[in-house]
Amino acid sequence: MNQCSSVDNASLFHDSVPGAGDALMTHSPHAPDRTSRAREQRATRAAFFIAGFGTSAWAPLVPYAKMRLAVDDGTLGLLLLCLGAGSIAAMPLSGALAMRFGCRRVISAAGLLVCAALPVLATAGSIQMLAAGLLLFGGGVGTVDVVVNIQAVLVERQAKRPLMSGFHGFYSVGGIAGAAGVSAVLASGGSPLAATSGVAAAIVATLLLFGHGLLRHGGDRQGPIFVPPRGVVLLIGSLCFICFLAEGSMLDWGALILTTVHGVNPAWSGLGYAVFSAMMTVGRLSGDRITRLLGGQRMLLAGGLVAASGMVLAVLAPSWPGVLAGFALVGLGAANIVPVLYSAVGRQQVMPMGAAVSAVTTIGYLGILAGPAGIGLIANVAGLSTAFLGVATLLLVIAACSDFALLKSKDGALPQTPPG
Repeated sequence: MNQCSSVDNASLFHDSVPGAGDALMTHSPHAPDRTSRAREQRATRAAFFIAGFGTSAWAPLVPYAKMRLAVDDGTLGLLLLCLGAGSIAAMPLSGALAMRFGCRRVISAAGLLVCAALPVLATAGSIQMLAAGLLLFGGGVGTVDVVVNIQAVLVERQAKRPLMSGFHGFYSVGGIAGAAGVSAVLASGGSPLAATSGVAAAIVATLLLFGHGLLRHGGDRQGPIFVPPRGVVLLIGSLCFICFLAEGSMLDWGALILTTVHGVNPAWSGLGYAVFSAMMTVGRLSGDRITRLLGGQRMLLAGGLVAASGMVLAVLAPSWPGVLAGFALVGLGAANIVPVLYSAVGRQQVMPMGAAVSAVTTIGYLGILAGPAGIGLIANVAGLSTAFLGVATLLLVIAACSDFALLKSKDGALPQTPPG
């Protein structure tokens, strides 16, 4: 048994055990009927779509903001940190907000905050205004990211079957739709304000159509406002950090592998991330069925191994088609790692669920923010290929930590390990 097997107090992938966690299912004495459950699942998918749609709408606006303000790359980089700062500031408190006001109110309010911030990002005429807009935008998307996962944990637990991968798949679909939609408006001659107004209108319409299915509660209202991550929650967050670091590597550095190592024309360098994103979306939309067949433990093991193999192939492939195949494997392998880990957050009992989701999301998001910068430092000293091989090694850590749920029982169910 490896070191990860000795984590105290909780097992990542055992079925829910009776106890405090069951109180999170619902505040009603009766479980929701089938129609209510279907409505809540549709609303959860819509909320994940909103999260991906709103977040990705900013990416095509970055060049316009840079030209409008006439800033250099260094200043733009500092401004972009405001988005991350807003998210990191909001995430640790988002679970407490959900517990106090419920998922419906918090997701709706944060979604409207994103809608209000987008036109500011499209029209800001000063560095100060853009910084303020990015802080608000980051706070909105960070809050949505946390609370949609709280909603997803509660809805999946009520359904008593894997749903998390499909929920996260709608985040990926929303991301593609947001970036493509804004780009299409801009390419057709529309202004950034027109593009962001369209995004805001789509978010409001989606909230009006599906918001009634968002949960009025957000978990156990008796939990503390903030709990430092510990035990299995800290481990889950660390594994999410690794997976998000790999995703950030694909976004920020994948194109350079194609152009600098294999001499691909820069005009085609975006193919790498496109292949990665497409395979991740496919993997997530089919992930719930595979999780039901294999179980979460095997999904983590396979995901870590496949993603690590893809990273190695992307570095060592003798030609650019091989690199694209590697990127595809990274997307396919990483697709269901984070959803499986979030499902595990809903089963742990060492922390209140809302606080645990907030902690895991915050730690994971740090992987997106700090990871690519760290890769840049390593690449500057030892080369980009070496940095990518380092990420592959970290992905193997996910696979190595997949077995601490111990052995499955004969009927395929994971052992019922009491807390503490």
